Amino acid sequence: MTQINVTVDGVSYADQVEPRLLLVHYLRDVLGKTGTPIGCDTSNCGACTVLMDGVSVKSCSVLAVQADGAEITTIEGLANGEWHPLQQAFHAEHALQCGYCTPGMILASADLLRDNPDPTEEEVRDGLEGNLCRCTGYENIVRAVRRAAQAGAGQ
Repeated sequence: MTQINVTVDGVSYADQVEPRLLLVHYLRDVLGKTGTPIGCDTSNCGACTVLMDGVSVKSCSVLAVQADGAEITTIEGLANGEWHPLQQAFHAEHALQCGYCTPGMILASADLLRDNPDPTEEEVRDGLEGNLCRCTGYENIVRAVRRAAQAGAGQ
């Protein structure tokens, strides 16, 4: 077992974990952050995307021990008492159907808007390239990200 210290959604945790435990399993099984879905378990789909020190990572490809000392933001922690502008935009633009990819899409979008607060449609598509959606066709997702950008979500 290895000791890790992480801050997840603003709360500090110190836990003993198996060195091979994936971050997605630590978040879900140890901390109960079930808003982070397990998608493909191979880092192909991006459903498990979280922010680690502000940068989007696929939590199925990061070991919990690699997150030692990091600040993690999950979909549950993105909102601070009310919906984040990205969550509002995804709702307003109907940018989800089954919702499985939505947490990862929103967190990857948050990282994209941090780096590029006013992306073009093409830049949104490029920025979300590692996140797959099998339901929506991406049109509403792109509109939602651009709407959130106009609302100042990247600033």
